[in-house]
Amino acid sequence: MEAVQSSIPLYALVVSLAAVVLIGVSGKKPNLREFWTIAAAVLKFGIVASMLPVILEGKVIECFLINVLPGLDIKFKVDALGIFFALTASFLWIITSFYSIGYVRSLNEHAQTRYFMFFAVALSATMGVAFSANLFTTFVFYEIITFCTFPLVAHKGTPEALKGARRYLVYLLGTSVAFQLFAIFLTYNAAGTLEFANDGILAGQGSDVLLIAIFILFMAGIAKAGMMPFHSWLPAAMVAPTPVSALLHAVAVVKTGVFVVLKVVLNIFGVNLLAQLGLGTVLAFIASFTIIVASIIALRQDNLKARLAYSTVSQLSYVMLGASLLTLSGITGSVMHIGLHAFGKITLFFTAGAIYVATHKTKVSELDGIGKQMPFTMAAFTVGSLSMIGLPPLGGFLSKWYIGIGAIEAGQLPIIAVIAASTMLNAAYFLPIVYAAFFKELPPGEKTERREAPAIMVVPLTVTAIGTLVLFLWPSLFLELARMVVAGVM
Repeated sequence: MEAVQSSIPLYALVVSLAAVVLIGVSGKKPNLREFWTIAAAVLKFGIVASMLPVILEGKVIECFLINVLPGLDIKFKVDALGIFFALTASFLWIITSFYSIGYVRSLNEHAQTRYFMFFAVALSATMGVAFSANLFTTFVFYEIITFCTFPLVAHKGTPEALKGARRYLVYLLGTSVAFQLFAIFLTYNAAGTLEFANDGILAGQGSDVLLIAIFILFMAGIAKAGMMPFHSWLPAAMVAPTPVSALLHAVAVVKTGVFVVLKVVLNIFGVNLLAQLGLGTVLAFIASFTIIVASIIALRQDNLKARLAYSTVSQLSYVMLGASLLTLSGITGSVMHIGLHAFGKITLFFTAGAIYVATHKTKVSELDGIGKQMPFTMAAFTVGSLSMIGLPPLGGFLSKWYIGIGAIEAGQLPIIAVIAASTMLNAAYFLPIVYAAFFKELPPGEKTERREAPAIMVVPLTVTAIGTLVLFLWPSLFLELARMVVAGVM
């Protein structure tokens, strides 16, 4: 595969870091501060999109930054999987930036300048992970995401927020240092390199016992992926402002986790080695367990954001499930789910925030008749819910379809049962909300007058809801990139 040397990947990181400075010095001028936020988001997406034609030609873009120690380089390589993730994250940052402005202004949130500064750092670090050429670079930016999102989780400053933020930090940093760092050390010791390769780097590099141990350490150490039992930080982090929750679930943090799992599966171990060691089956079991159990827990949650959080724990394991099948369609569905889930889930979190801003309601049991007051918001919630369930003509259907086909290709019919059970559970915890919103009466004393959140919040959630439909009808770009990923590793 031909490599093109360019500094463009570095520019995608630097633009939001420059915005941090501009946002900081503009803190006393909110309009100017938020102009820099929007400008940086648009420019970042433009830079990422400018690399797309090169990637679609079957090339990769490389950028060497610095050698820290022998064998440990900060180096970037933009490939099909990386640009797929980067396009999704950078586009949704634009939408989230507009939504955030409406949210923090409507609630008169404190420390708004700090909020936007750390948001920008988080997106910069996300690009660092997306474009990493090796495990060392991935680890560095993975940890930067942890540290720069901690103040966002703790933003409200309440005892509950601080407790949730501490759990967030302990889980993510603790598992990363205890397990992931150890796995990276063992990988370097066995393979003599940390560079990602399409066919993996660990085949023939040590005993089966050692390789299985490395795999288990990686899966335990990538807690951002939300796999059980390393998942409880995610519901605890729901004390954060809703745009931060959207960042955690749809744009950066959890998506970073599943992205890193994919890189380890495909570019460190490789499809052939995983099949030889039987590790695909192990990953499929862990993912299936997480999908079903998290869905059952979601059913019991009355807090809307908590229900959405457990939904994310379940839904993101589809990425691992698809990859674990080690088939063409399974891996295609796995990659597709990163983007398709993002649009559906960010819509749901945006609607939760709009409901809170307009009515200060946070519980599912409080939403009777709210569709009469907030028809646009709840229509978007309905679209996002149906996409999460996996019904056509919405994007969430496509990834589940490919993963299901992948299960048939692999002869893993129990996986079909997992997908079917998960779909029914998704319907069980989403559809009652939709029914209550549109078909139940408002609580006594509440009027049916319109109570939508400000337009600067409603428009973004409408855009992302429409996005789930557009990605079903015209999935060609996402599908082409996913197929390029598969072609490179199979």
